[in-house]
Amino acid sequence: MSARGLKTITGEKDLTRLRRDILKSREGMKTVRVCIGTGCTAKGSPRLLELFREAAAQTNGNVHVEGKCVGCHGLCEQGPIVVVDPGDIIYLGVEEPDVEEIYRETVLAGRLVTRLLYEDPESKKRSEKEHDIPFYRAQKRIVLRDNGKLDPTRIEDYIAEGGYTSLAKALLSMKPEEVLKEIETSGLRGRGGGGFPTARKWCSCREAEGDRKYVICNGDEGDPGAFMDRSLMEGNPHSVLEGMIIGAYTIGADRGYIYVRNEYPLAVEHLKIAIDQAKEMGLLGGDILGTGFSFDIKITRGGGAFVCGESTALMASLEGKTGEPRAKYVHTVESGLNGAPTTLNNVETWANVPAIIREGGKAFAAIGTKGSTGTKVFSLVGKVENTGLVEVPMGMTLKEIIYTIGGGVKGGKEFKAVQTGGPSGGCIPKEKLDVQVDFDELAKLGSMMGSGGMIVMDEDTCMVGVAKYFLTFLKEESCGKCTPCREGVAQMLHILERITKGEGGKGDLDLLEWLSEILIGTSLCALGKTAANPVLSTIRYFRKEYEEHINNKRCPAKECKGLFIYQIVPDTCTGCTLCAKNCPVDCIAGERKEVHVIDQEACTKCGTCFEKCPFGAIVKV
Repeated sequence: MSARGLKTITGEKDLTRLRRDILKSREGMKTVRVCIGTGCTAKGSPRLLELFREAAAQTNGNVHVEGKCVGCHGLCEQGPIVVVDPGDIIYLGVEEPDVEEIYRETVLAGRLVTRLLYEDPESKKRSEKEHDIPFYRAQKRIVLRDNGKLDPTRIEDYIAEGGYTSLAKALLSMKPEEVLKEIETSGLRGRGGGGFPTARKWCSCREAEGDRKYVICNGDEGDPGAFMDRSLMEGNPHSVLEGMIIGAYTIGADRGYIYVRNEYPLAVEHLKIAIDQAKEMGLLGGDILGTGFSFDIKITRGGGAFVCGESTALMASLEGKTGEPRAKYVHTVESGLNGAPTTLNNVETWANVPAIIREGGKAFAAIGTKGSTGTKVFSLVGKVENTGLVEVPMGMTLKEIIYTIGGGVKGGKEFKAVQTGGPSGGCIPKEKLDVQVDFDELAKLGSMMGSGGMIVMDEDTCMVGVAKYFLTFLKEESCGKCTPCREGVAQMLHILERITKGEGGKGDLDLLEWLSEILIGTSLCALGKTAANPVLSTIRYFRKEYEEHINNKRCPAKECKGLFIYQIVPDTCTGCTLCAKNCPVDCIAGERKEVHVIDQEACTKCGTCFEKCPFGAIVKV
């Protein structure tokens, strides 16, 4: 896809003139924005886009209507999402039969389709705009500002929203040292997990000796439940490119790579389109904006290895080698990709750069906390009402994120824990919900920021099972290069498996903590050094639950098979016989319209009866 015949931009005046012309050409236009983010796409939004475009094509020529695909709005739980302009009218849960009504009533007649508006669960009040919905109102959007507004396949949309003005400002009116100073003033820290100061990394790479230098965007997002970087690459790829070009100018790099998970085909497609369009318009490639600065970007697909999210393993993969980490005594800013000085940041970090240059480092630093400035994007998932993508100021409490934005725990159940930081993070209990979310505070709780995954758990979640789940993931994803990680994670998982089967021993918790110390102190890379976090945090905050598994052979959450039983409640049982008919071992007895009974000695605890009972007469005890 081309940039629709747009001319090459050779300076700031060209960019300003182009933006003005694009905005002028859209005056009086009506637009229907349909989310094609991964979540809405799974619910059929591409077909909605087709239907809106078909309707627009049949509209009277005096009315100019455009159906536009846009990136993730964030409120994935209530997708597909459609927004009608002018008016920014947001409709949730749109289905194919709704298209005709929305087009007739709102697009053409300017009337609301009330039933598709957001409804407050308590007041039942309807809201027609994003900023009136609690999910959006409590957020502060910098990186996600234009997600849901622009078509990621059209560079004109990005330019219309002010895109590439930061690049023009940096290249035409700032020296590299001045750009670096703004990044330093902003206090930006890497959003990929470690939270390393971005300016310090850039400065070290800039000062390193080397004929060639590289910048890399780490889009190898592998945490379970995380989709922040994916949504950014899918919804606003030009923001990532612009940040990388500014970074390359600052450190003196002429080549860059975006390393993307192969499981993100839409992100790859949109990045390819964005790169081609930026090159066509002179914003990428040779002699950018007529300044003599040249920089090119290539996309490399990862093979789905979690360990390749680690910087040195990622670079080894880029070089065509096995994705294994190396010892950190040689820093990648001095000897990284192909032995050359290399700066690597993740997607969200690069996407913050244009905003910092546009608004100034002080404006960015004024948001958040002293040690963790700006905002952070989280994927809020699990047992929470409003699952989705959120961006909040650093320092917002976990309680505000989960209850004000997330709408609280799903089904009105009790909150139990929230896991942050992916498999390398920790589980934070209810009594710590008032803690501010930033790099340092989460670390004090035995967790971490990570790339931004946030998984909410309710009262029915077994914390021993959670630790086992993440250790299972890490065991499978360990590259096996160093013995502590390869053997240590496997042994810890073996102990957890025994505990969840009711075979745990009294010394198991001490052994888990001892193995954790070895992993932390001797593993080669961050995967091994942080692998113990899920175990240590759950032992720290939910020790009684472990002891119940070990000492009493019971699972308080009733998740671990064999550590609880199924019983039929006599007062609720109607004698419908569904449980008996579906039991695979015929251990349920009873006549029709009479109370049934489960033979506990014959029961295999498969749970089929529990799932099939339509009256809730079977419970776990």
